[in-house]
Amino acid sequence: MGGHADMGQAREDVFAHPVVDHALAVDRALLLGVDAHLHDPDRGGAVGDGPGLRKEPGKGTRMGDLTDETPKPMLPVEGRPILEHIVTGLREAGVGEFCIITGWKAEVIEGHFGNGSDFGVSILYARQPVQDGTGKAPELAKDFVGADAFLLTYGDILVKLETYQKMLERWGGGEFSGLVTVTGSEDVTKGGLFFFDEAFCLNHLVEKPSEAQLDELRAENLLKDGETAWYNAGIYIFKPVLFKHTARLEKSPRGEYELTDALTGMLGAGETIAGLKIAGRWVDVRDPEVLRSLGSD
Repeated sequence: MGGHADMGQAREDVFAHPVVDHALAVDRALLLGVDAHLHDPDRGGAVGDGPGLRKEPGKGTRMGDLTDETPKPMLPVEGRPILEHIVTGLREAGVGEFCIITGWKAEVIEGHFGNGSDFGVSILYARQPVQDGTGKAPELAKDFVGADAFLLTYGDILVKLETYQKMLERWGGGEFSGLVTVTGSEDVTKGGLFFFDEAFCLNHLVEKPSEAQLDELRAENLLKDGETAWYNAGIYIFKPVLFKHTARLEKSPRGEYELTDALTGMLGAGETIAGLKIAGRWVDVRDPEVLRSLGSD
């Protein structure tokens, strides 16, 4: 995942939740309550095995001491945990059933939300014992998903309610196997660089491209000066066909199972993946600076 959009104005109405009257095609959500930022440059590599690496999914090492006793998605923003903003926002959009993938200090998340009844939703949990990438984490919720489409989001991405609403509208407007969200305001070398066809359906992607790869993309005229470079915003909708492709994943050169590799597999199999540009606020709570800008307590 990457940075954050428009940080200086990030607090302004980020969490406004107008009432929505919308017929939903998706009423289940899978929340990755583990840290999506596996690569910690201060520790010299990937997270999971070996010297200088950590094994606790969700600890969020970029947050330093803030996550010594608190999983990153439970850090407070405007008096409530990040994850609570996500749950209540999705609830207002009409999503009623949740599965939260937990890891580091799972009991903190489970103790706060319980079965979800205090928040007007139903919540189940699945624990990821070792963080080895975002590609395998969704498989822990296969039984929860069943045969239904589901929304998937990282546990540190904050958006306005309208984003969830627009996702559901886009999903209901065609026959898709997946939907990805993108923003145009980020450094694509820190996340996924997505390309779309004329119908704004995904047709190519590069995960954390190097400068050399960006030069190649420019030489191939895929990346053009003056055009928006679309950055993976980390909120998706999938049909269960996703699991066919997560099951086939191999670790990337960075030592992780990448969710974006599953997207590549879906494209190769001829699956149609819709895109949606996030027009409103999008914040990746990736480090203490962003957290402070949002009014953490």
